[in-house]
Amino acid sequence: MTDLFKKIGTDIGRWWAEFNIQTRLMAAATLVVSLVMSALTFWAVNSIQQDARLQDTRFGQDLGLLIAANVAPLVAEQKYDDVTEFSRKFYNRTSSIRYMLYANQEGSIYYGIPFSEFQVNSSLTLKRRIRLPENYNPQSGAVMVRQHQTPDGEVADIFVPLIQDERYLGVLALGINPNPTVVTSSSLTRDVTIAVFIAIWVMVILGAVFNALTITRPIKELVVGVTNIASGNFKQRVDLPFGGELGELISSFNVMAERLESYEEQNIEELTAEKAKLETLVSTIVDGAILLDTDMQVILANPTSRRLLGWENKDILGSNVLHILPDPIRAELTRPLQAAAQGEADGGEFRISIKDPLPRTVRIVLATVLDQIRDKPIREKPIRDKPKGIAITVQDITREVELNEAKSQFISNVSHELRTPLFNIKSFIETLHEYGDSLSKEDRQEFLETANHETDRLTRLVNDVLDLSRLESGKQYRFEMVDLTQPIEQTLRTCQLNARDKGIELIQDIDPNLPPIWGHYDLLLQVLINLVGNALKFTLSGGKVAIRAYCLPTLENETEAAAAAATTVRVEVADTGVGISQEDQIAVFERFYRVENRVHTLEGTGLGLSIVRNIMDKHHSRIHLVSEVGVGTTFWFDLEVYQAMNTLVSNVDLKKSASVEII
Repeated sequence: MTDLFKKIGTDIGRWWAEFNIQTRLMAAATLVVSLVMSALTFWAVNSIQQDARLQDTRFGQDLGLLIAANVAPLVAEQKYDDVTEFSRKFYNRTSSIRYMLYANQEGSIYYGIPFSEFQVNSSLTLKRRIRLPENYNPQSGAVMVRQHQTPDGEVADIFVPLIQDERYLGVLALGINPNPTVVTSSSLTRDVTIAVFIAIWVMVILGAVFNALTITRPIKELVVGVTNIASGNFKQRVDLPFGGELGELISSFNVMAERLESYEEQNIEELTAEKAKLETLVSTIVDGAILLDTDMQVILANPTSRRLLGWENKDILGSNVLHILPDPIRAELTRPLQAAAQGEADGGEFRISIKDPLPRTVRIVLATVLDQIRDKPIREKPIRDKPKGIAITVQDITREVELNEAKSQFISNVSHELRTPLFNIKSFIETLHEYGDSLSKEDRQEFLETANHETDRLTRLVNDVLDLSRLESGKQYRFEMVDLTQPIEQTLRTCQLNARDKGIELIQDIDPNLPPIWGHYDLLLQVLINLVGNALKFTLSGGKVAIRAYCLPTLENETEAAAAAATTVRVEVADTGVGISQEDQIAVFERFYRVENRVHTLEGTGLGLSIVRNIMDKHHSRIHLVSEVGVGTTFWFDLEVYQAMNTLVSNVDLKKSASVEII
């Protein structure tokens, strides 16, 4: 039944929409006038009927009291024949009385008109009882009145108690017919109302015909013209011989069409350009962009989203997104997508790890696309339109996740490395503080030397952490011409004492025609000190550590001019130490990775080679490693010659990520 009412309502709405505005206004005005006139007429009829009903009631009350006063003594003396004769004469002389009924104290009817006495008293008929009103009180002597409808019209029921000498004898019920004059007046009024109603609608129909002949035609012409313009036909014109307001409207329409025609080409070019810009922007943004309709079918997917989700070379437009998403993403987004499509949620942000097509972590942001937002008056909640679609943004945050993990690992390693020397320093100082007097001079000296050693270790660690943090922060360094001989000689002077104490020979092999290089003096000095320091640490007494610097390519018979024309200088730091195993060579440049944990030598911070790698990144070079356990290790790197760098620096790739090569 509900569907039927909806269909009827839809059909009526469609039928009503076919009429123009003026016809609707005329119909609405006619309906209002008709309803007002009908309401006034029926109000008048109702007033007349109410007044007639009041008069009938008063007449019935008076008549009932008159009859009761005459028949009460007869009933008291049980002169029923006299009651019958009086009642028949009264009934025959009065046309307003519909019926007369007499009932005893128990309510049983013993006489009635138009009922015959035989019908009342015959044993072949059932005893009849009168139905009195619920609020009827015979002892009060009040007359009760009620109205009821019959097939012959409305009748007023009058109930008059029969009381003689304050003794209740029964009840007299009279049926009073309505006043025929009032009935005739009501019928006349109703007929007049119907006639007025018909006359109004006849006038409306005549007005509609006139409207169709004089106004509807130009309006229809304008509607056709507007439809053509809306479809892109700006050459449309309306040519009708009308004056007045319609003529002004037609003239304004033609002017509008001319202006639209003149602006058409320019506007189309601008719209095309803007569309091209948007398409270019969507297709070139780093993040993936996907647009869905409310059925979750793919409307748009830029190349980035196709690459991240493995949709390359696939026709996905028009497909349900839940059928083509990778399994981990589909499991996470099914419910949020359905809620967003139904308008139950505005979207959300999700971080999901996927393995296909490549292992990666993506951040997916859902946002509903709304046509518009309409606010109701103040103090009411705004009503949001049903979503028109869903926008999905896909970001590859694999590198971000890796960096966060590396950051967490770095902080954990730094905390661990700082805790050990601090604990040792605190332990020895507490021991000296509490038991210093009971310790021997040699013990106190040993504790102080150990604390000093741990302090130096802590200082080195803090300095290395600061250096590494400065290098990884993206700080820009000012590069200039550097004579590589100077940082090499300074490194040898710095490490000479340590080498002498360990009985290790330092060897310097520098090409006498070595050209200046393009770099940063302090950073290169730090690289050399770290490499030579590591070499001394892992070389046993009697071993050798060598620093070599030469031009590439270098041949024994190369002339001085050829050397000067070289574009690259190679620097090597070699030792005859314990060497590095193949397993350690893979991770030796990672932060806090210490080979000494495996060979049980002196402790270090584990940051030296990581700092070297970052400095080589700054110089757009790579650190190379070749080593054999028990034979020795050689590190080397290449630097650009200063003269060549002036012409090649613009071509350097500033985004090199691979800075280590293991041979």
